[in-house]
Amino acid sequence: MAIGYHRDDDGVVTLTLDRHDRPVNTLDAVFGAALAAALDRLEAERERVTGVIVASAKASFAVGADLDQVHALTPADAAAFAGQLDRTKDAFRRLERLSRPVVAVIGGTALGGGLELALACHHRLCADDPAIRLGLPEVTLGLLPGGGGVVRAVRLLGPAAALPLLLEGERLPPRRALDAGLVDRLVPACELIGQARAWIAAHPEAAQPWDTPGHPPPAAPPRFFETAAARLYARTHGTLPAQERILACVAEAVRVDADTALRTETRHLVALATGQVAKNMIGCHWYGRNEVTRRARSTGGVRRLGVIGAGMMGAGIAAVAAAAGIEVVLTDVNAEATDRGHDEVVRRLKRQVARGRLSAAACGEAVGNLAGPGTEIAGCDLVVEAVFEDRALKRRVLAGAEDGAAVLASNTSTLPITGLAEGLRAPGDLVGLHFISPVERVPLLEVVRGERTGDAALALAFAFARQIGKTPILVNDGPGFYTSRVFVSYTAEGAAMLAEGVPAALVENAARKAGMAVGPLAVSDEVALATMLRVRRQNEADAAAEGRELGHTVAYGVFTWMVEEMNRPGRAGGAGFYEYPDRAGKRLWPGLAGRFGGDRPLPERDVRDRLLFAQALESVRALADGVLTGAADANVGSVLGLAFAPWSGGTLQFVNQYGLRAFTERADRLADAYGEHLRPPALLRERIEPF
Repeated sequence: MAIGYHRDDDGVVTLTLDRHDRPVNTLDAVFGAALAAALDRLEAERERVTGVIVASAKASFAVGADLDQVHALTPADAAAFAGQLDRTKDAFRRLERLSRPVVAVIGGTALGGGLELALACHHRLCADDPAIRLGLPEVTLGLLPGGGGVVRAVRLLGPAAALPLLLEGERLPPRRALDAGLVDRLVPACELIGQARAWIAAHPEAAQPWDTPGHPPPAAPPRFFETAAARLYARTHGTLPAQERILACVAEAVRVDADTALRTETRHLVALATGQVAKNMIGCHWYGRNEVTRRARSTGGVRRLGVIGAGMMGAGIAAVAAAAGIEVVLTDVNAEATDRGHDEVVRRLKRQVARGRLSAAACGEAVGNLAGPGTEIAGCDLVVEAVFEDRALKRRVLAGAEDGAAVLASNTSTLPITGLAEGLRAPGDLVGLHFISPVERVPLLEVVRGERTGDAALALAFAFARQIGKTPILVNDGPGFYTSRVFVSYTAEGAAMLAEGVPAALVENAARKAGMAVGPLAVSDEVALATMLRVRRQNEADAAAEGRELGHTVAYGVFTWMVEEMNRPGRAGGAGFYEYPDRAGKRLWPGLAGRFGGDRPLPERDVRDRLLFAQALESVRALADGVLTGAADANVGSVLGLAFAPWSGGTLQFVNQYGLRAFTERADRLADAYGEHLRPPALLRERIEPF
């Protein structure tokens, strides 16, 4: 039974969502049939019904569609899927037009279709529990809400307030959901049913505003949709069709009646669900993330964290840990540096409050989790070193912290963990935890397994990732691990094209139009050219000692010229590939054209493919080298950690959807024209099945 039905002596019917065959309530065809049957009974008993409470027997309220079904859809299934959506919407419309008050009692997380069901009720009560999340996150899977979520959000909140919620897909805690207008009231969990009954008694004639005669249709500010469309294209360059279709749905929802708008919503969702981009994104964000997070083992987690190195990265790690309720000891080489680090942690936490991502109360608790300056690193479950990317320095720091921690971690982005473990009494207790800046915003954590890293260290690393809300990928040891290797392939390809005389603007614009969040020259500035150059020289020394040669010589010649001859070390230094005349903007440095010419306008498709193929080919090499443990790590790591074209589903899924043979042939043509680094490795030529 998917929905329980109980009518009490006062005529209040409680519909209890309870999928016995699933851990959560999924709004699929089984649910749709159960809801239709419940509506048949409600309508038949209407004269004996005074109101309806929609509740859940599970810890969560309800989630969205059956993603296994959606992922398997083909264009041939379009009509059948549209019919299923229309039946669900019809049931929701019957519920909200029952002529009886209907209250959603949200005692747990309500996402996607679960929140859409709640929006079809006349009143929404939510438990005041900060662990609950509410939202319409379909856009993160390349989809849009298909149970009337777009239409009801627009009619409930207005297009200007609804559009950001729909386009960003953020999962809101209850207080932010209340502020946004998605729920009507927060109450203690134990009072939900009582409050629902009281509201029903006080509102016997409840109806949706949009079904009330004379209710004005939702209105948008002048030129709202023109401005929104321009801003959307500037951000996505047409690579994310779900966002474009959401905007179209919102625009149509303000011009037509609710039922017509619901049919429009179905048409747009069917087009997305049967397309390739949604399959790519579901594969990464649903299947891929589930696969990589399943490695987390049951363990007590981290209660006390030590962070050595109170610079920007160390402060970021300390801030996310403190916000997660972990006691944090942050220290640096001297008291002055430690004090600066503590101040930076507090600034970061307050910035999260200003952005609505952290409540003032939670910020206060997080600051309280930060041990005072001068506290010794001792008795920690985990100590993370976040000092400069210098092997000798990192070894000294790790050796000095060994007595103060059960497990040690290095935040190195490139130095092999196996080498850093040399000299430790217990090398099995060292694991790599590669955070990517900005720590508060990047959801990925790269967990690096050295040759001697033990199972206990790995288990704690994954538990820690879960505690601080990061998605962990597991990679084996090697120079640059996975994410840094791919990052270098991207930035180096951009710099190499610059050296070849390709206009800098063409390189940057082609990257953005391909779906990359930031162009290769801009992201090089953000990371700092000087830092990249310092890491390169460490890698060159390591490679020489091992008899290896490093590629990307031309690109690093560009970086060397920028830093050492032009004194343009990156954004933090005030100048890089871009000029930074003020806080509000930036522009490409005209000196690039004077040095490199900028008079070789390659076909935009070649520029685009060089940037994307370079990253995909490096992922294949990392798989062949044994650094990657699976395709899911590559896809999740590249999208969540490096913002690799989200529409693609990740670097290896980009290869899959292109087609193995077609991708190999195209890579060969690129290599013939632009260099052997674009030549496909043997693993790709030999492979038959998709990654």
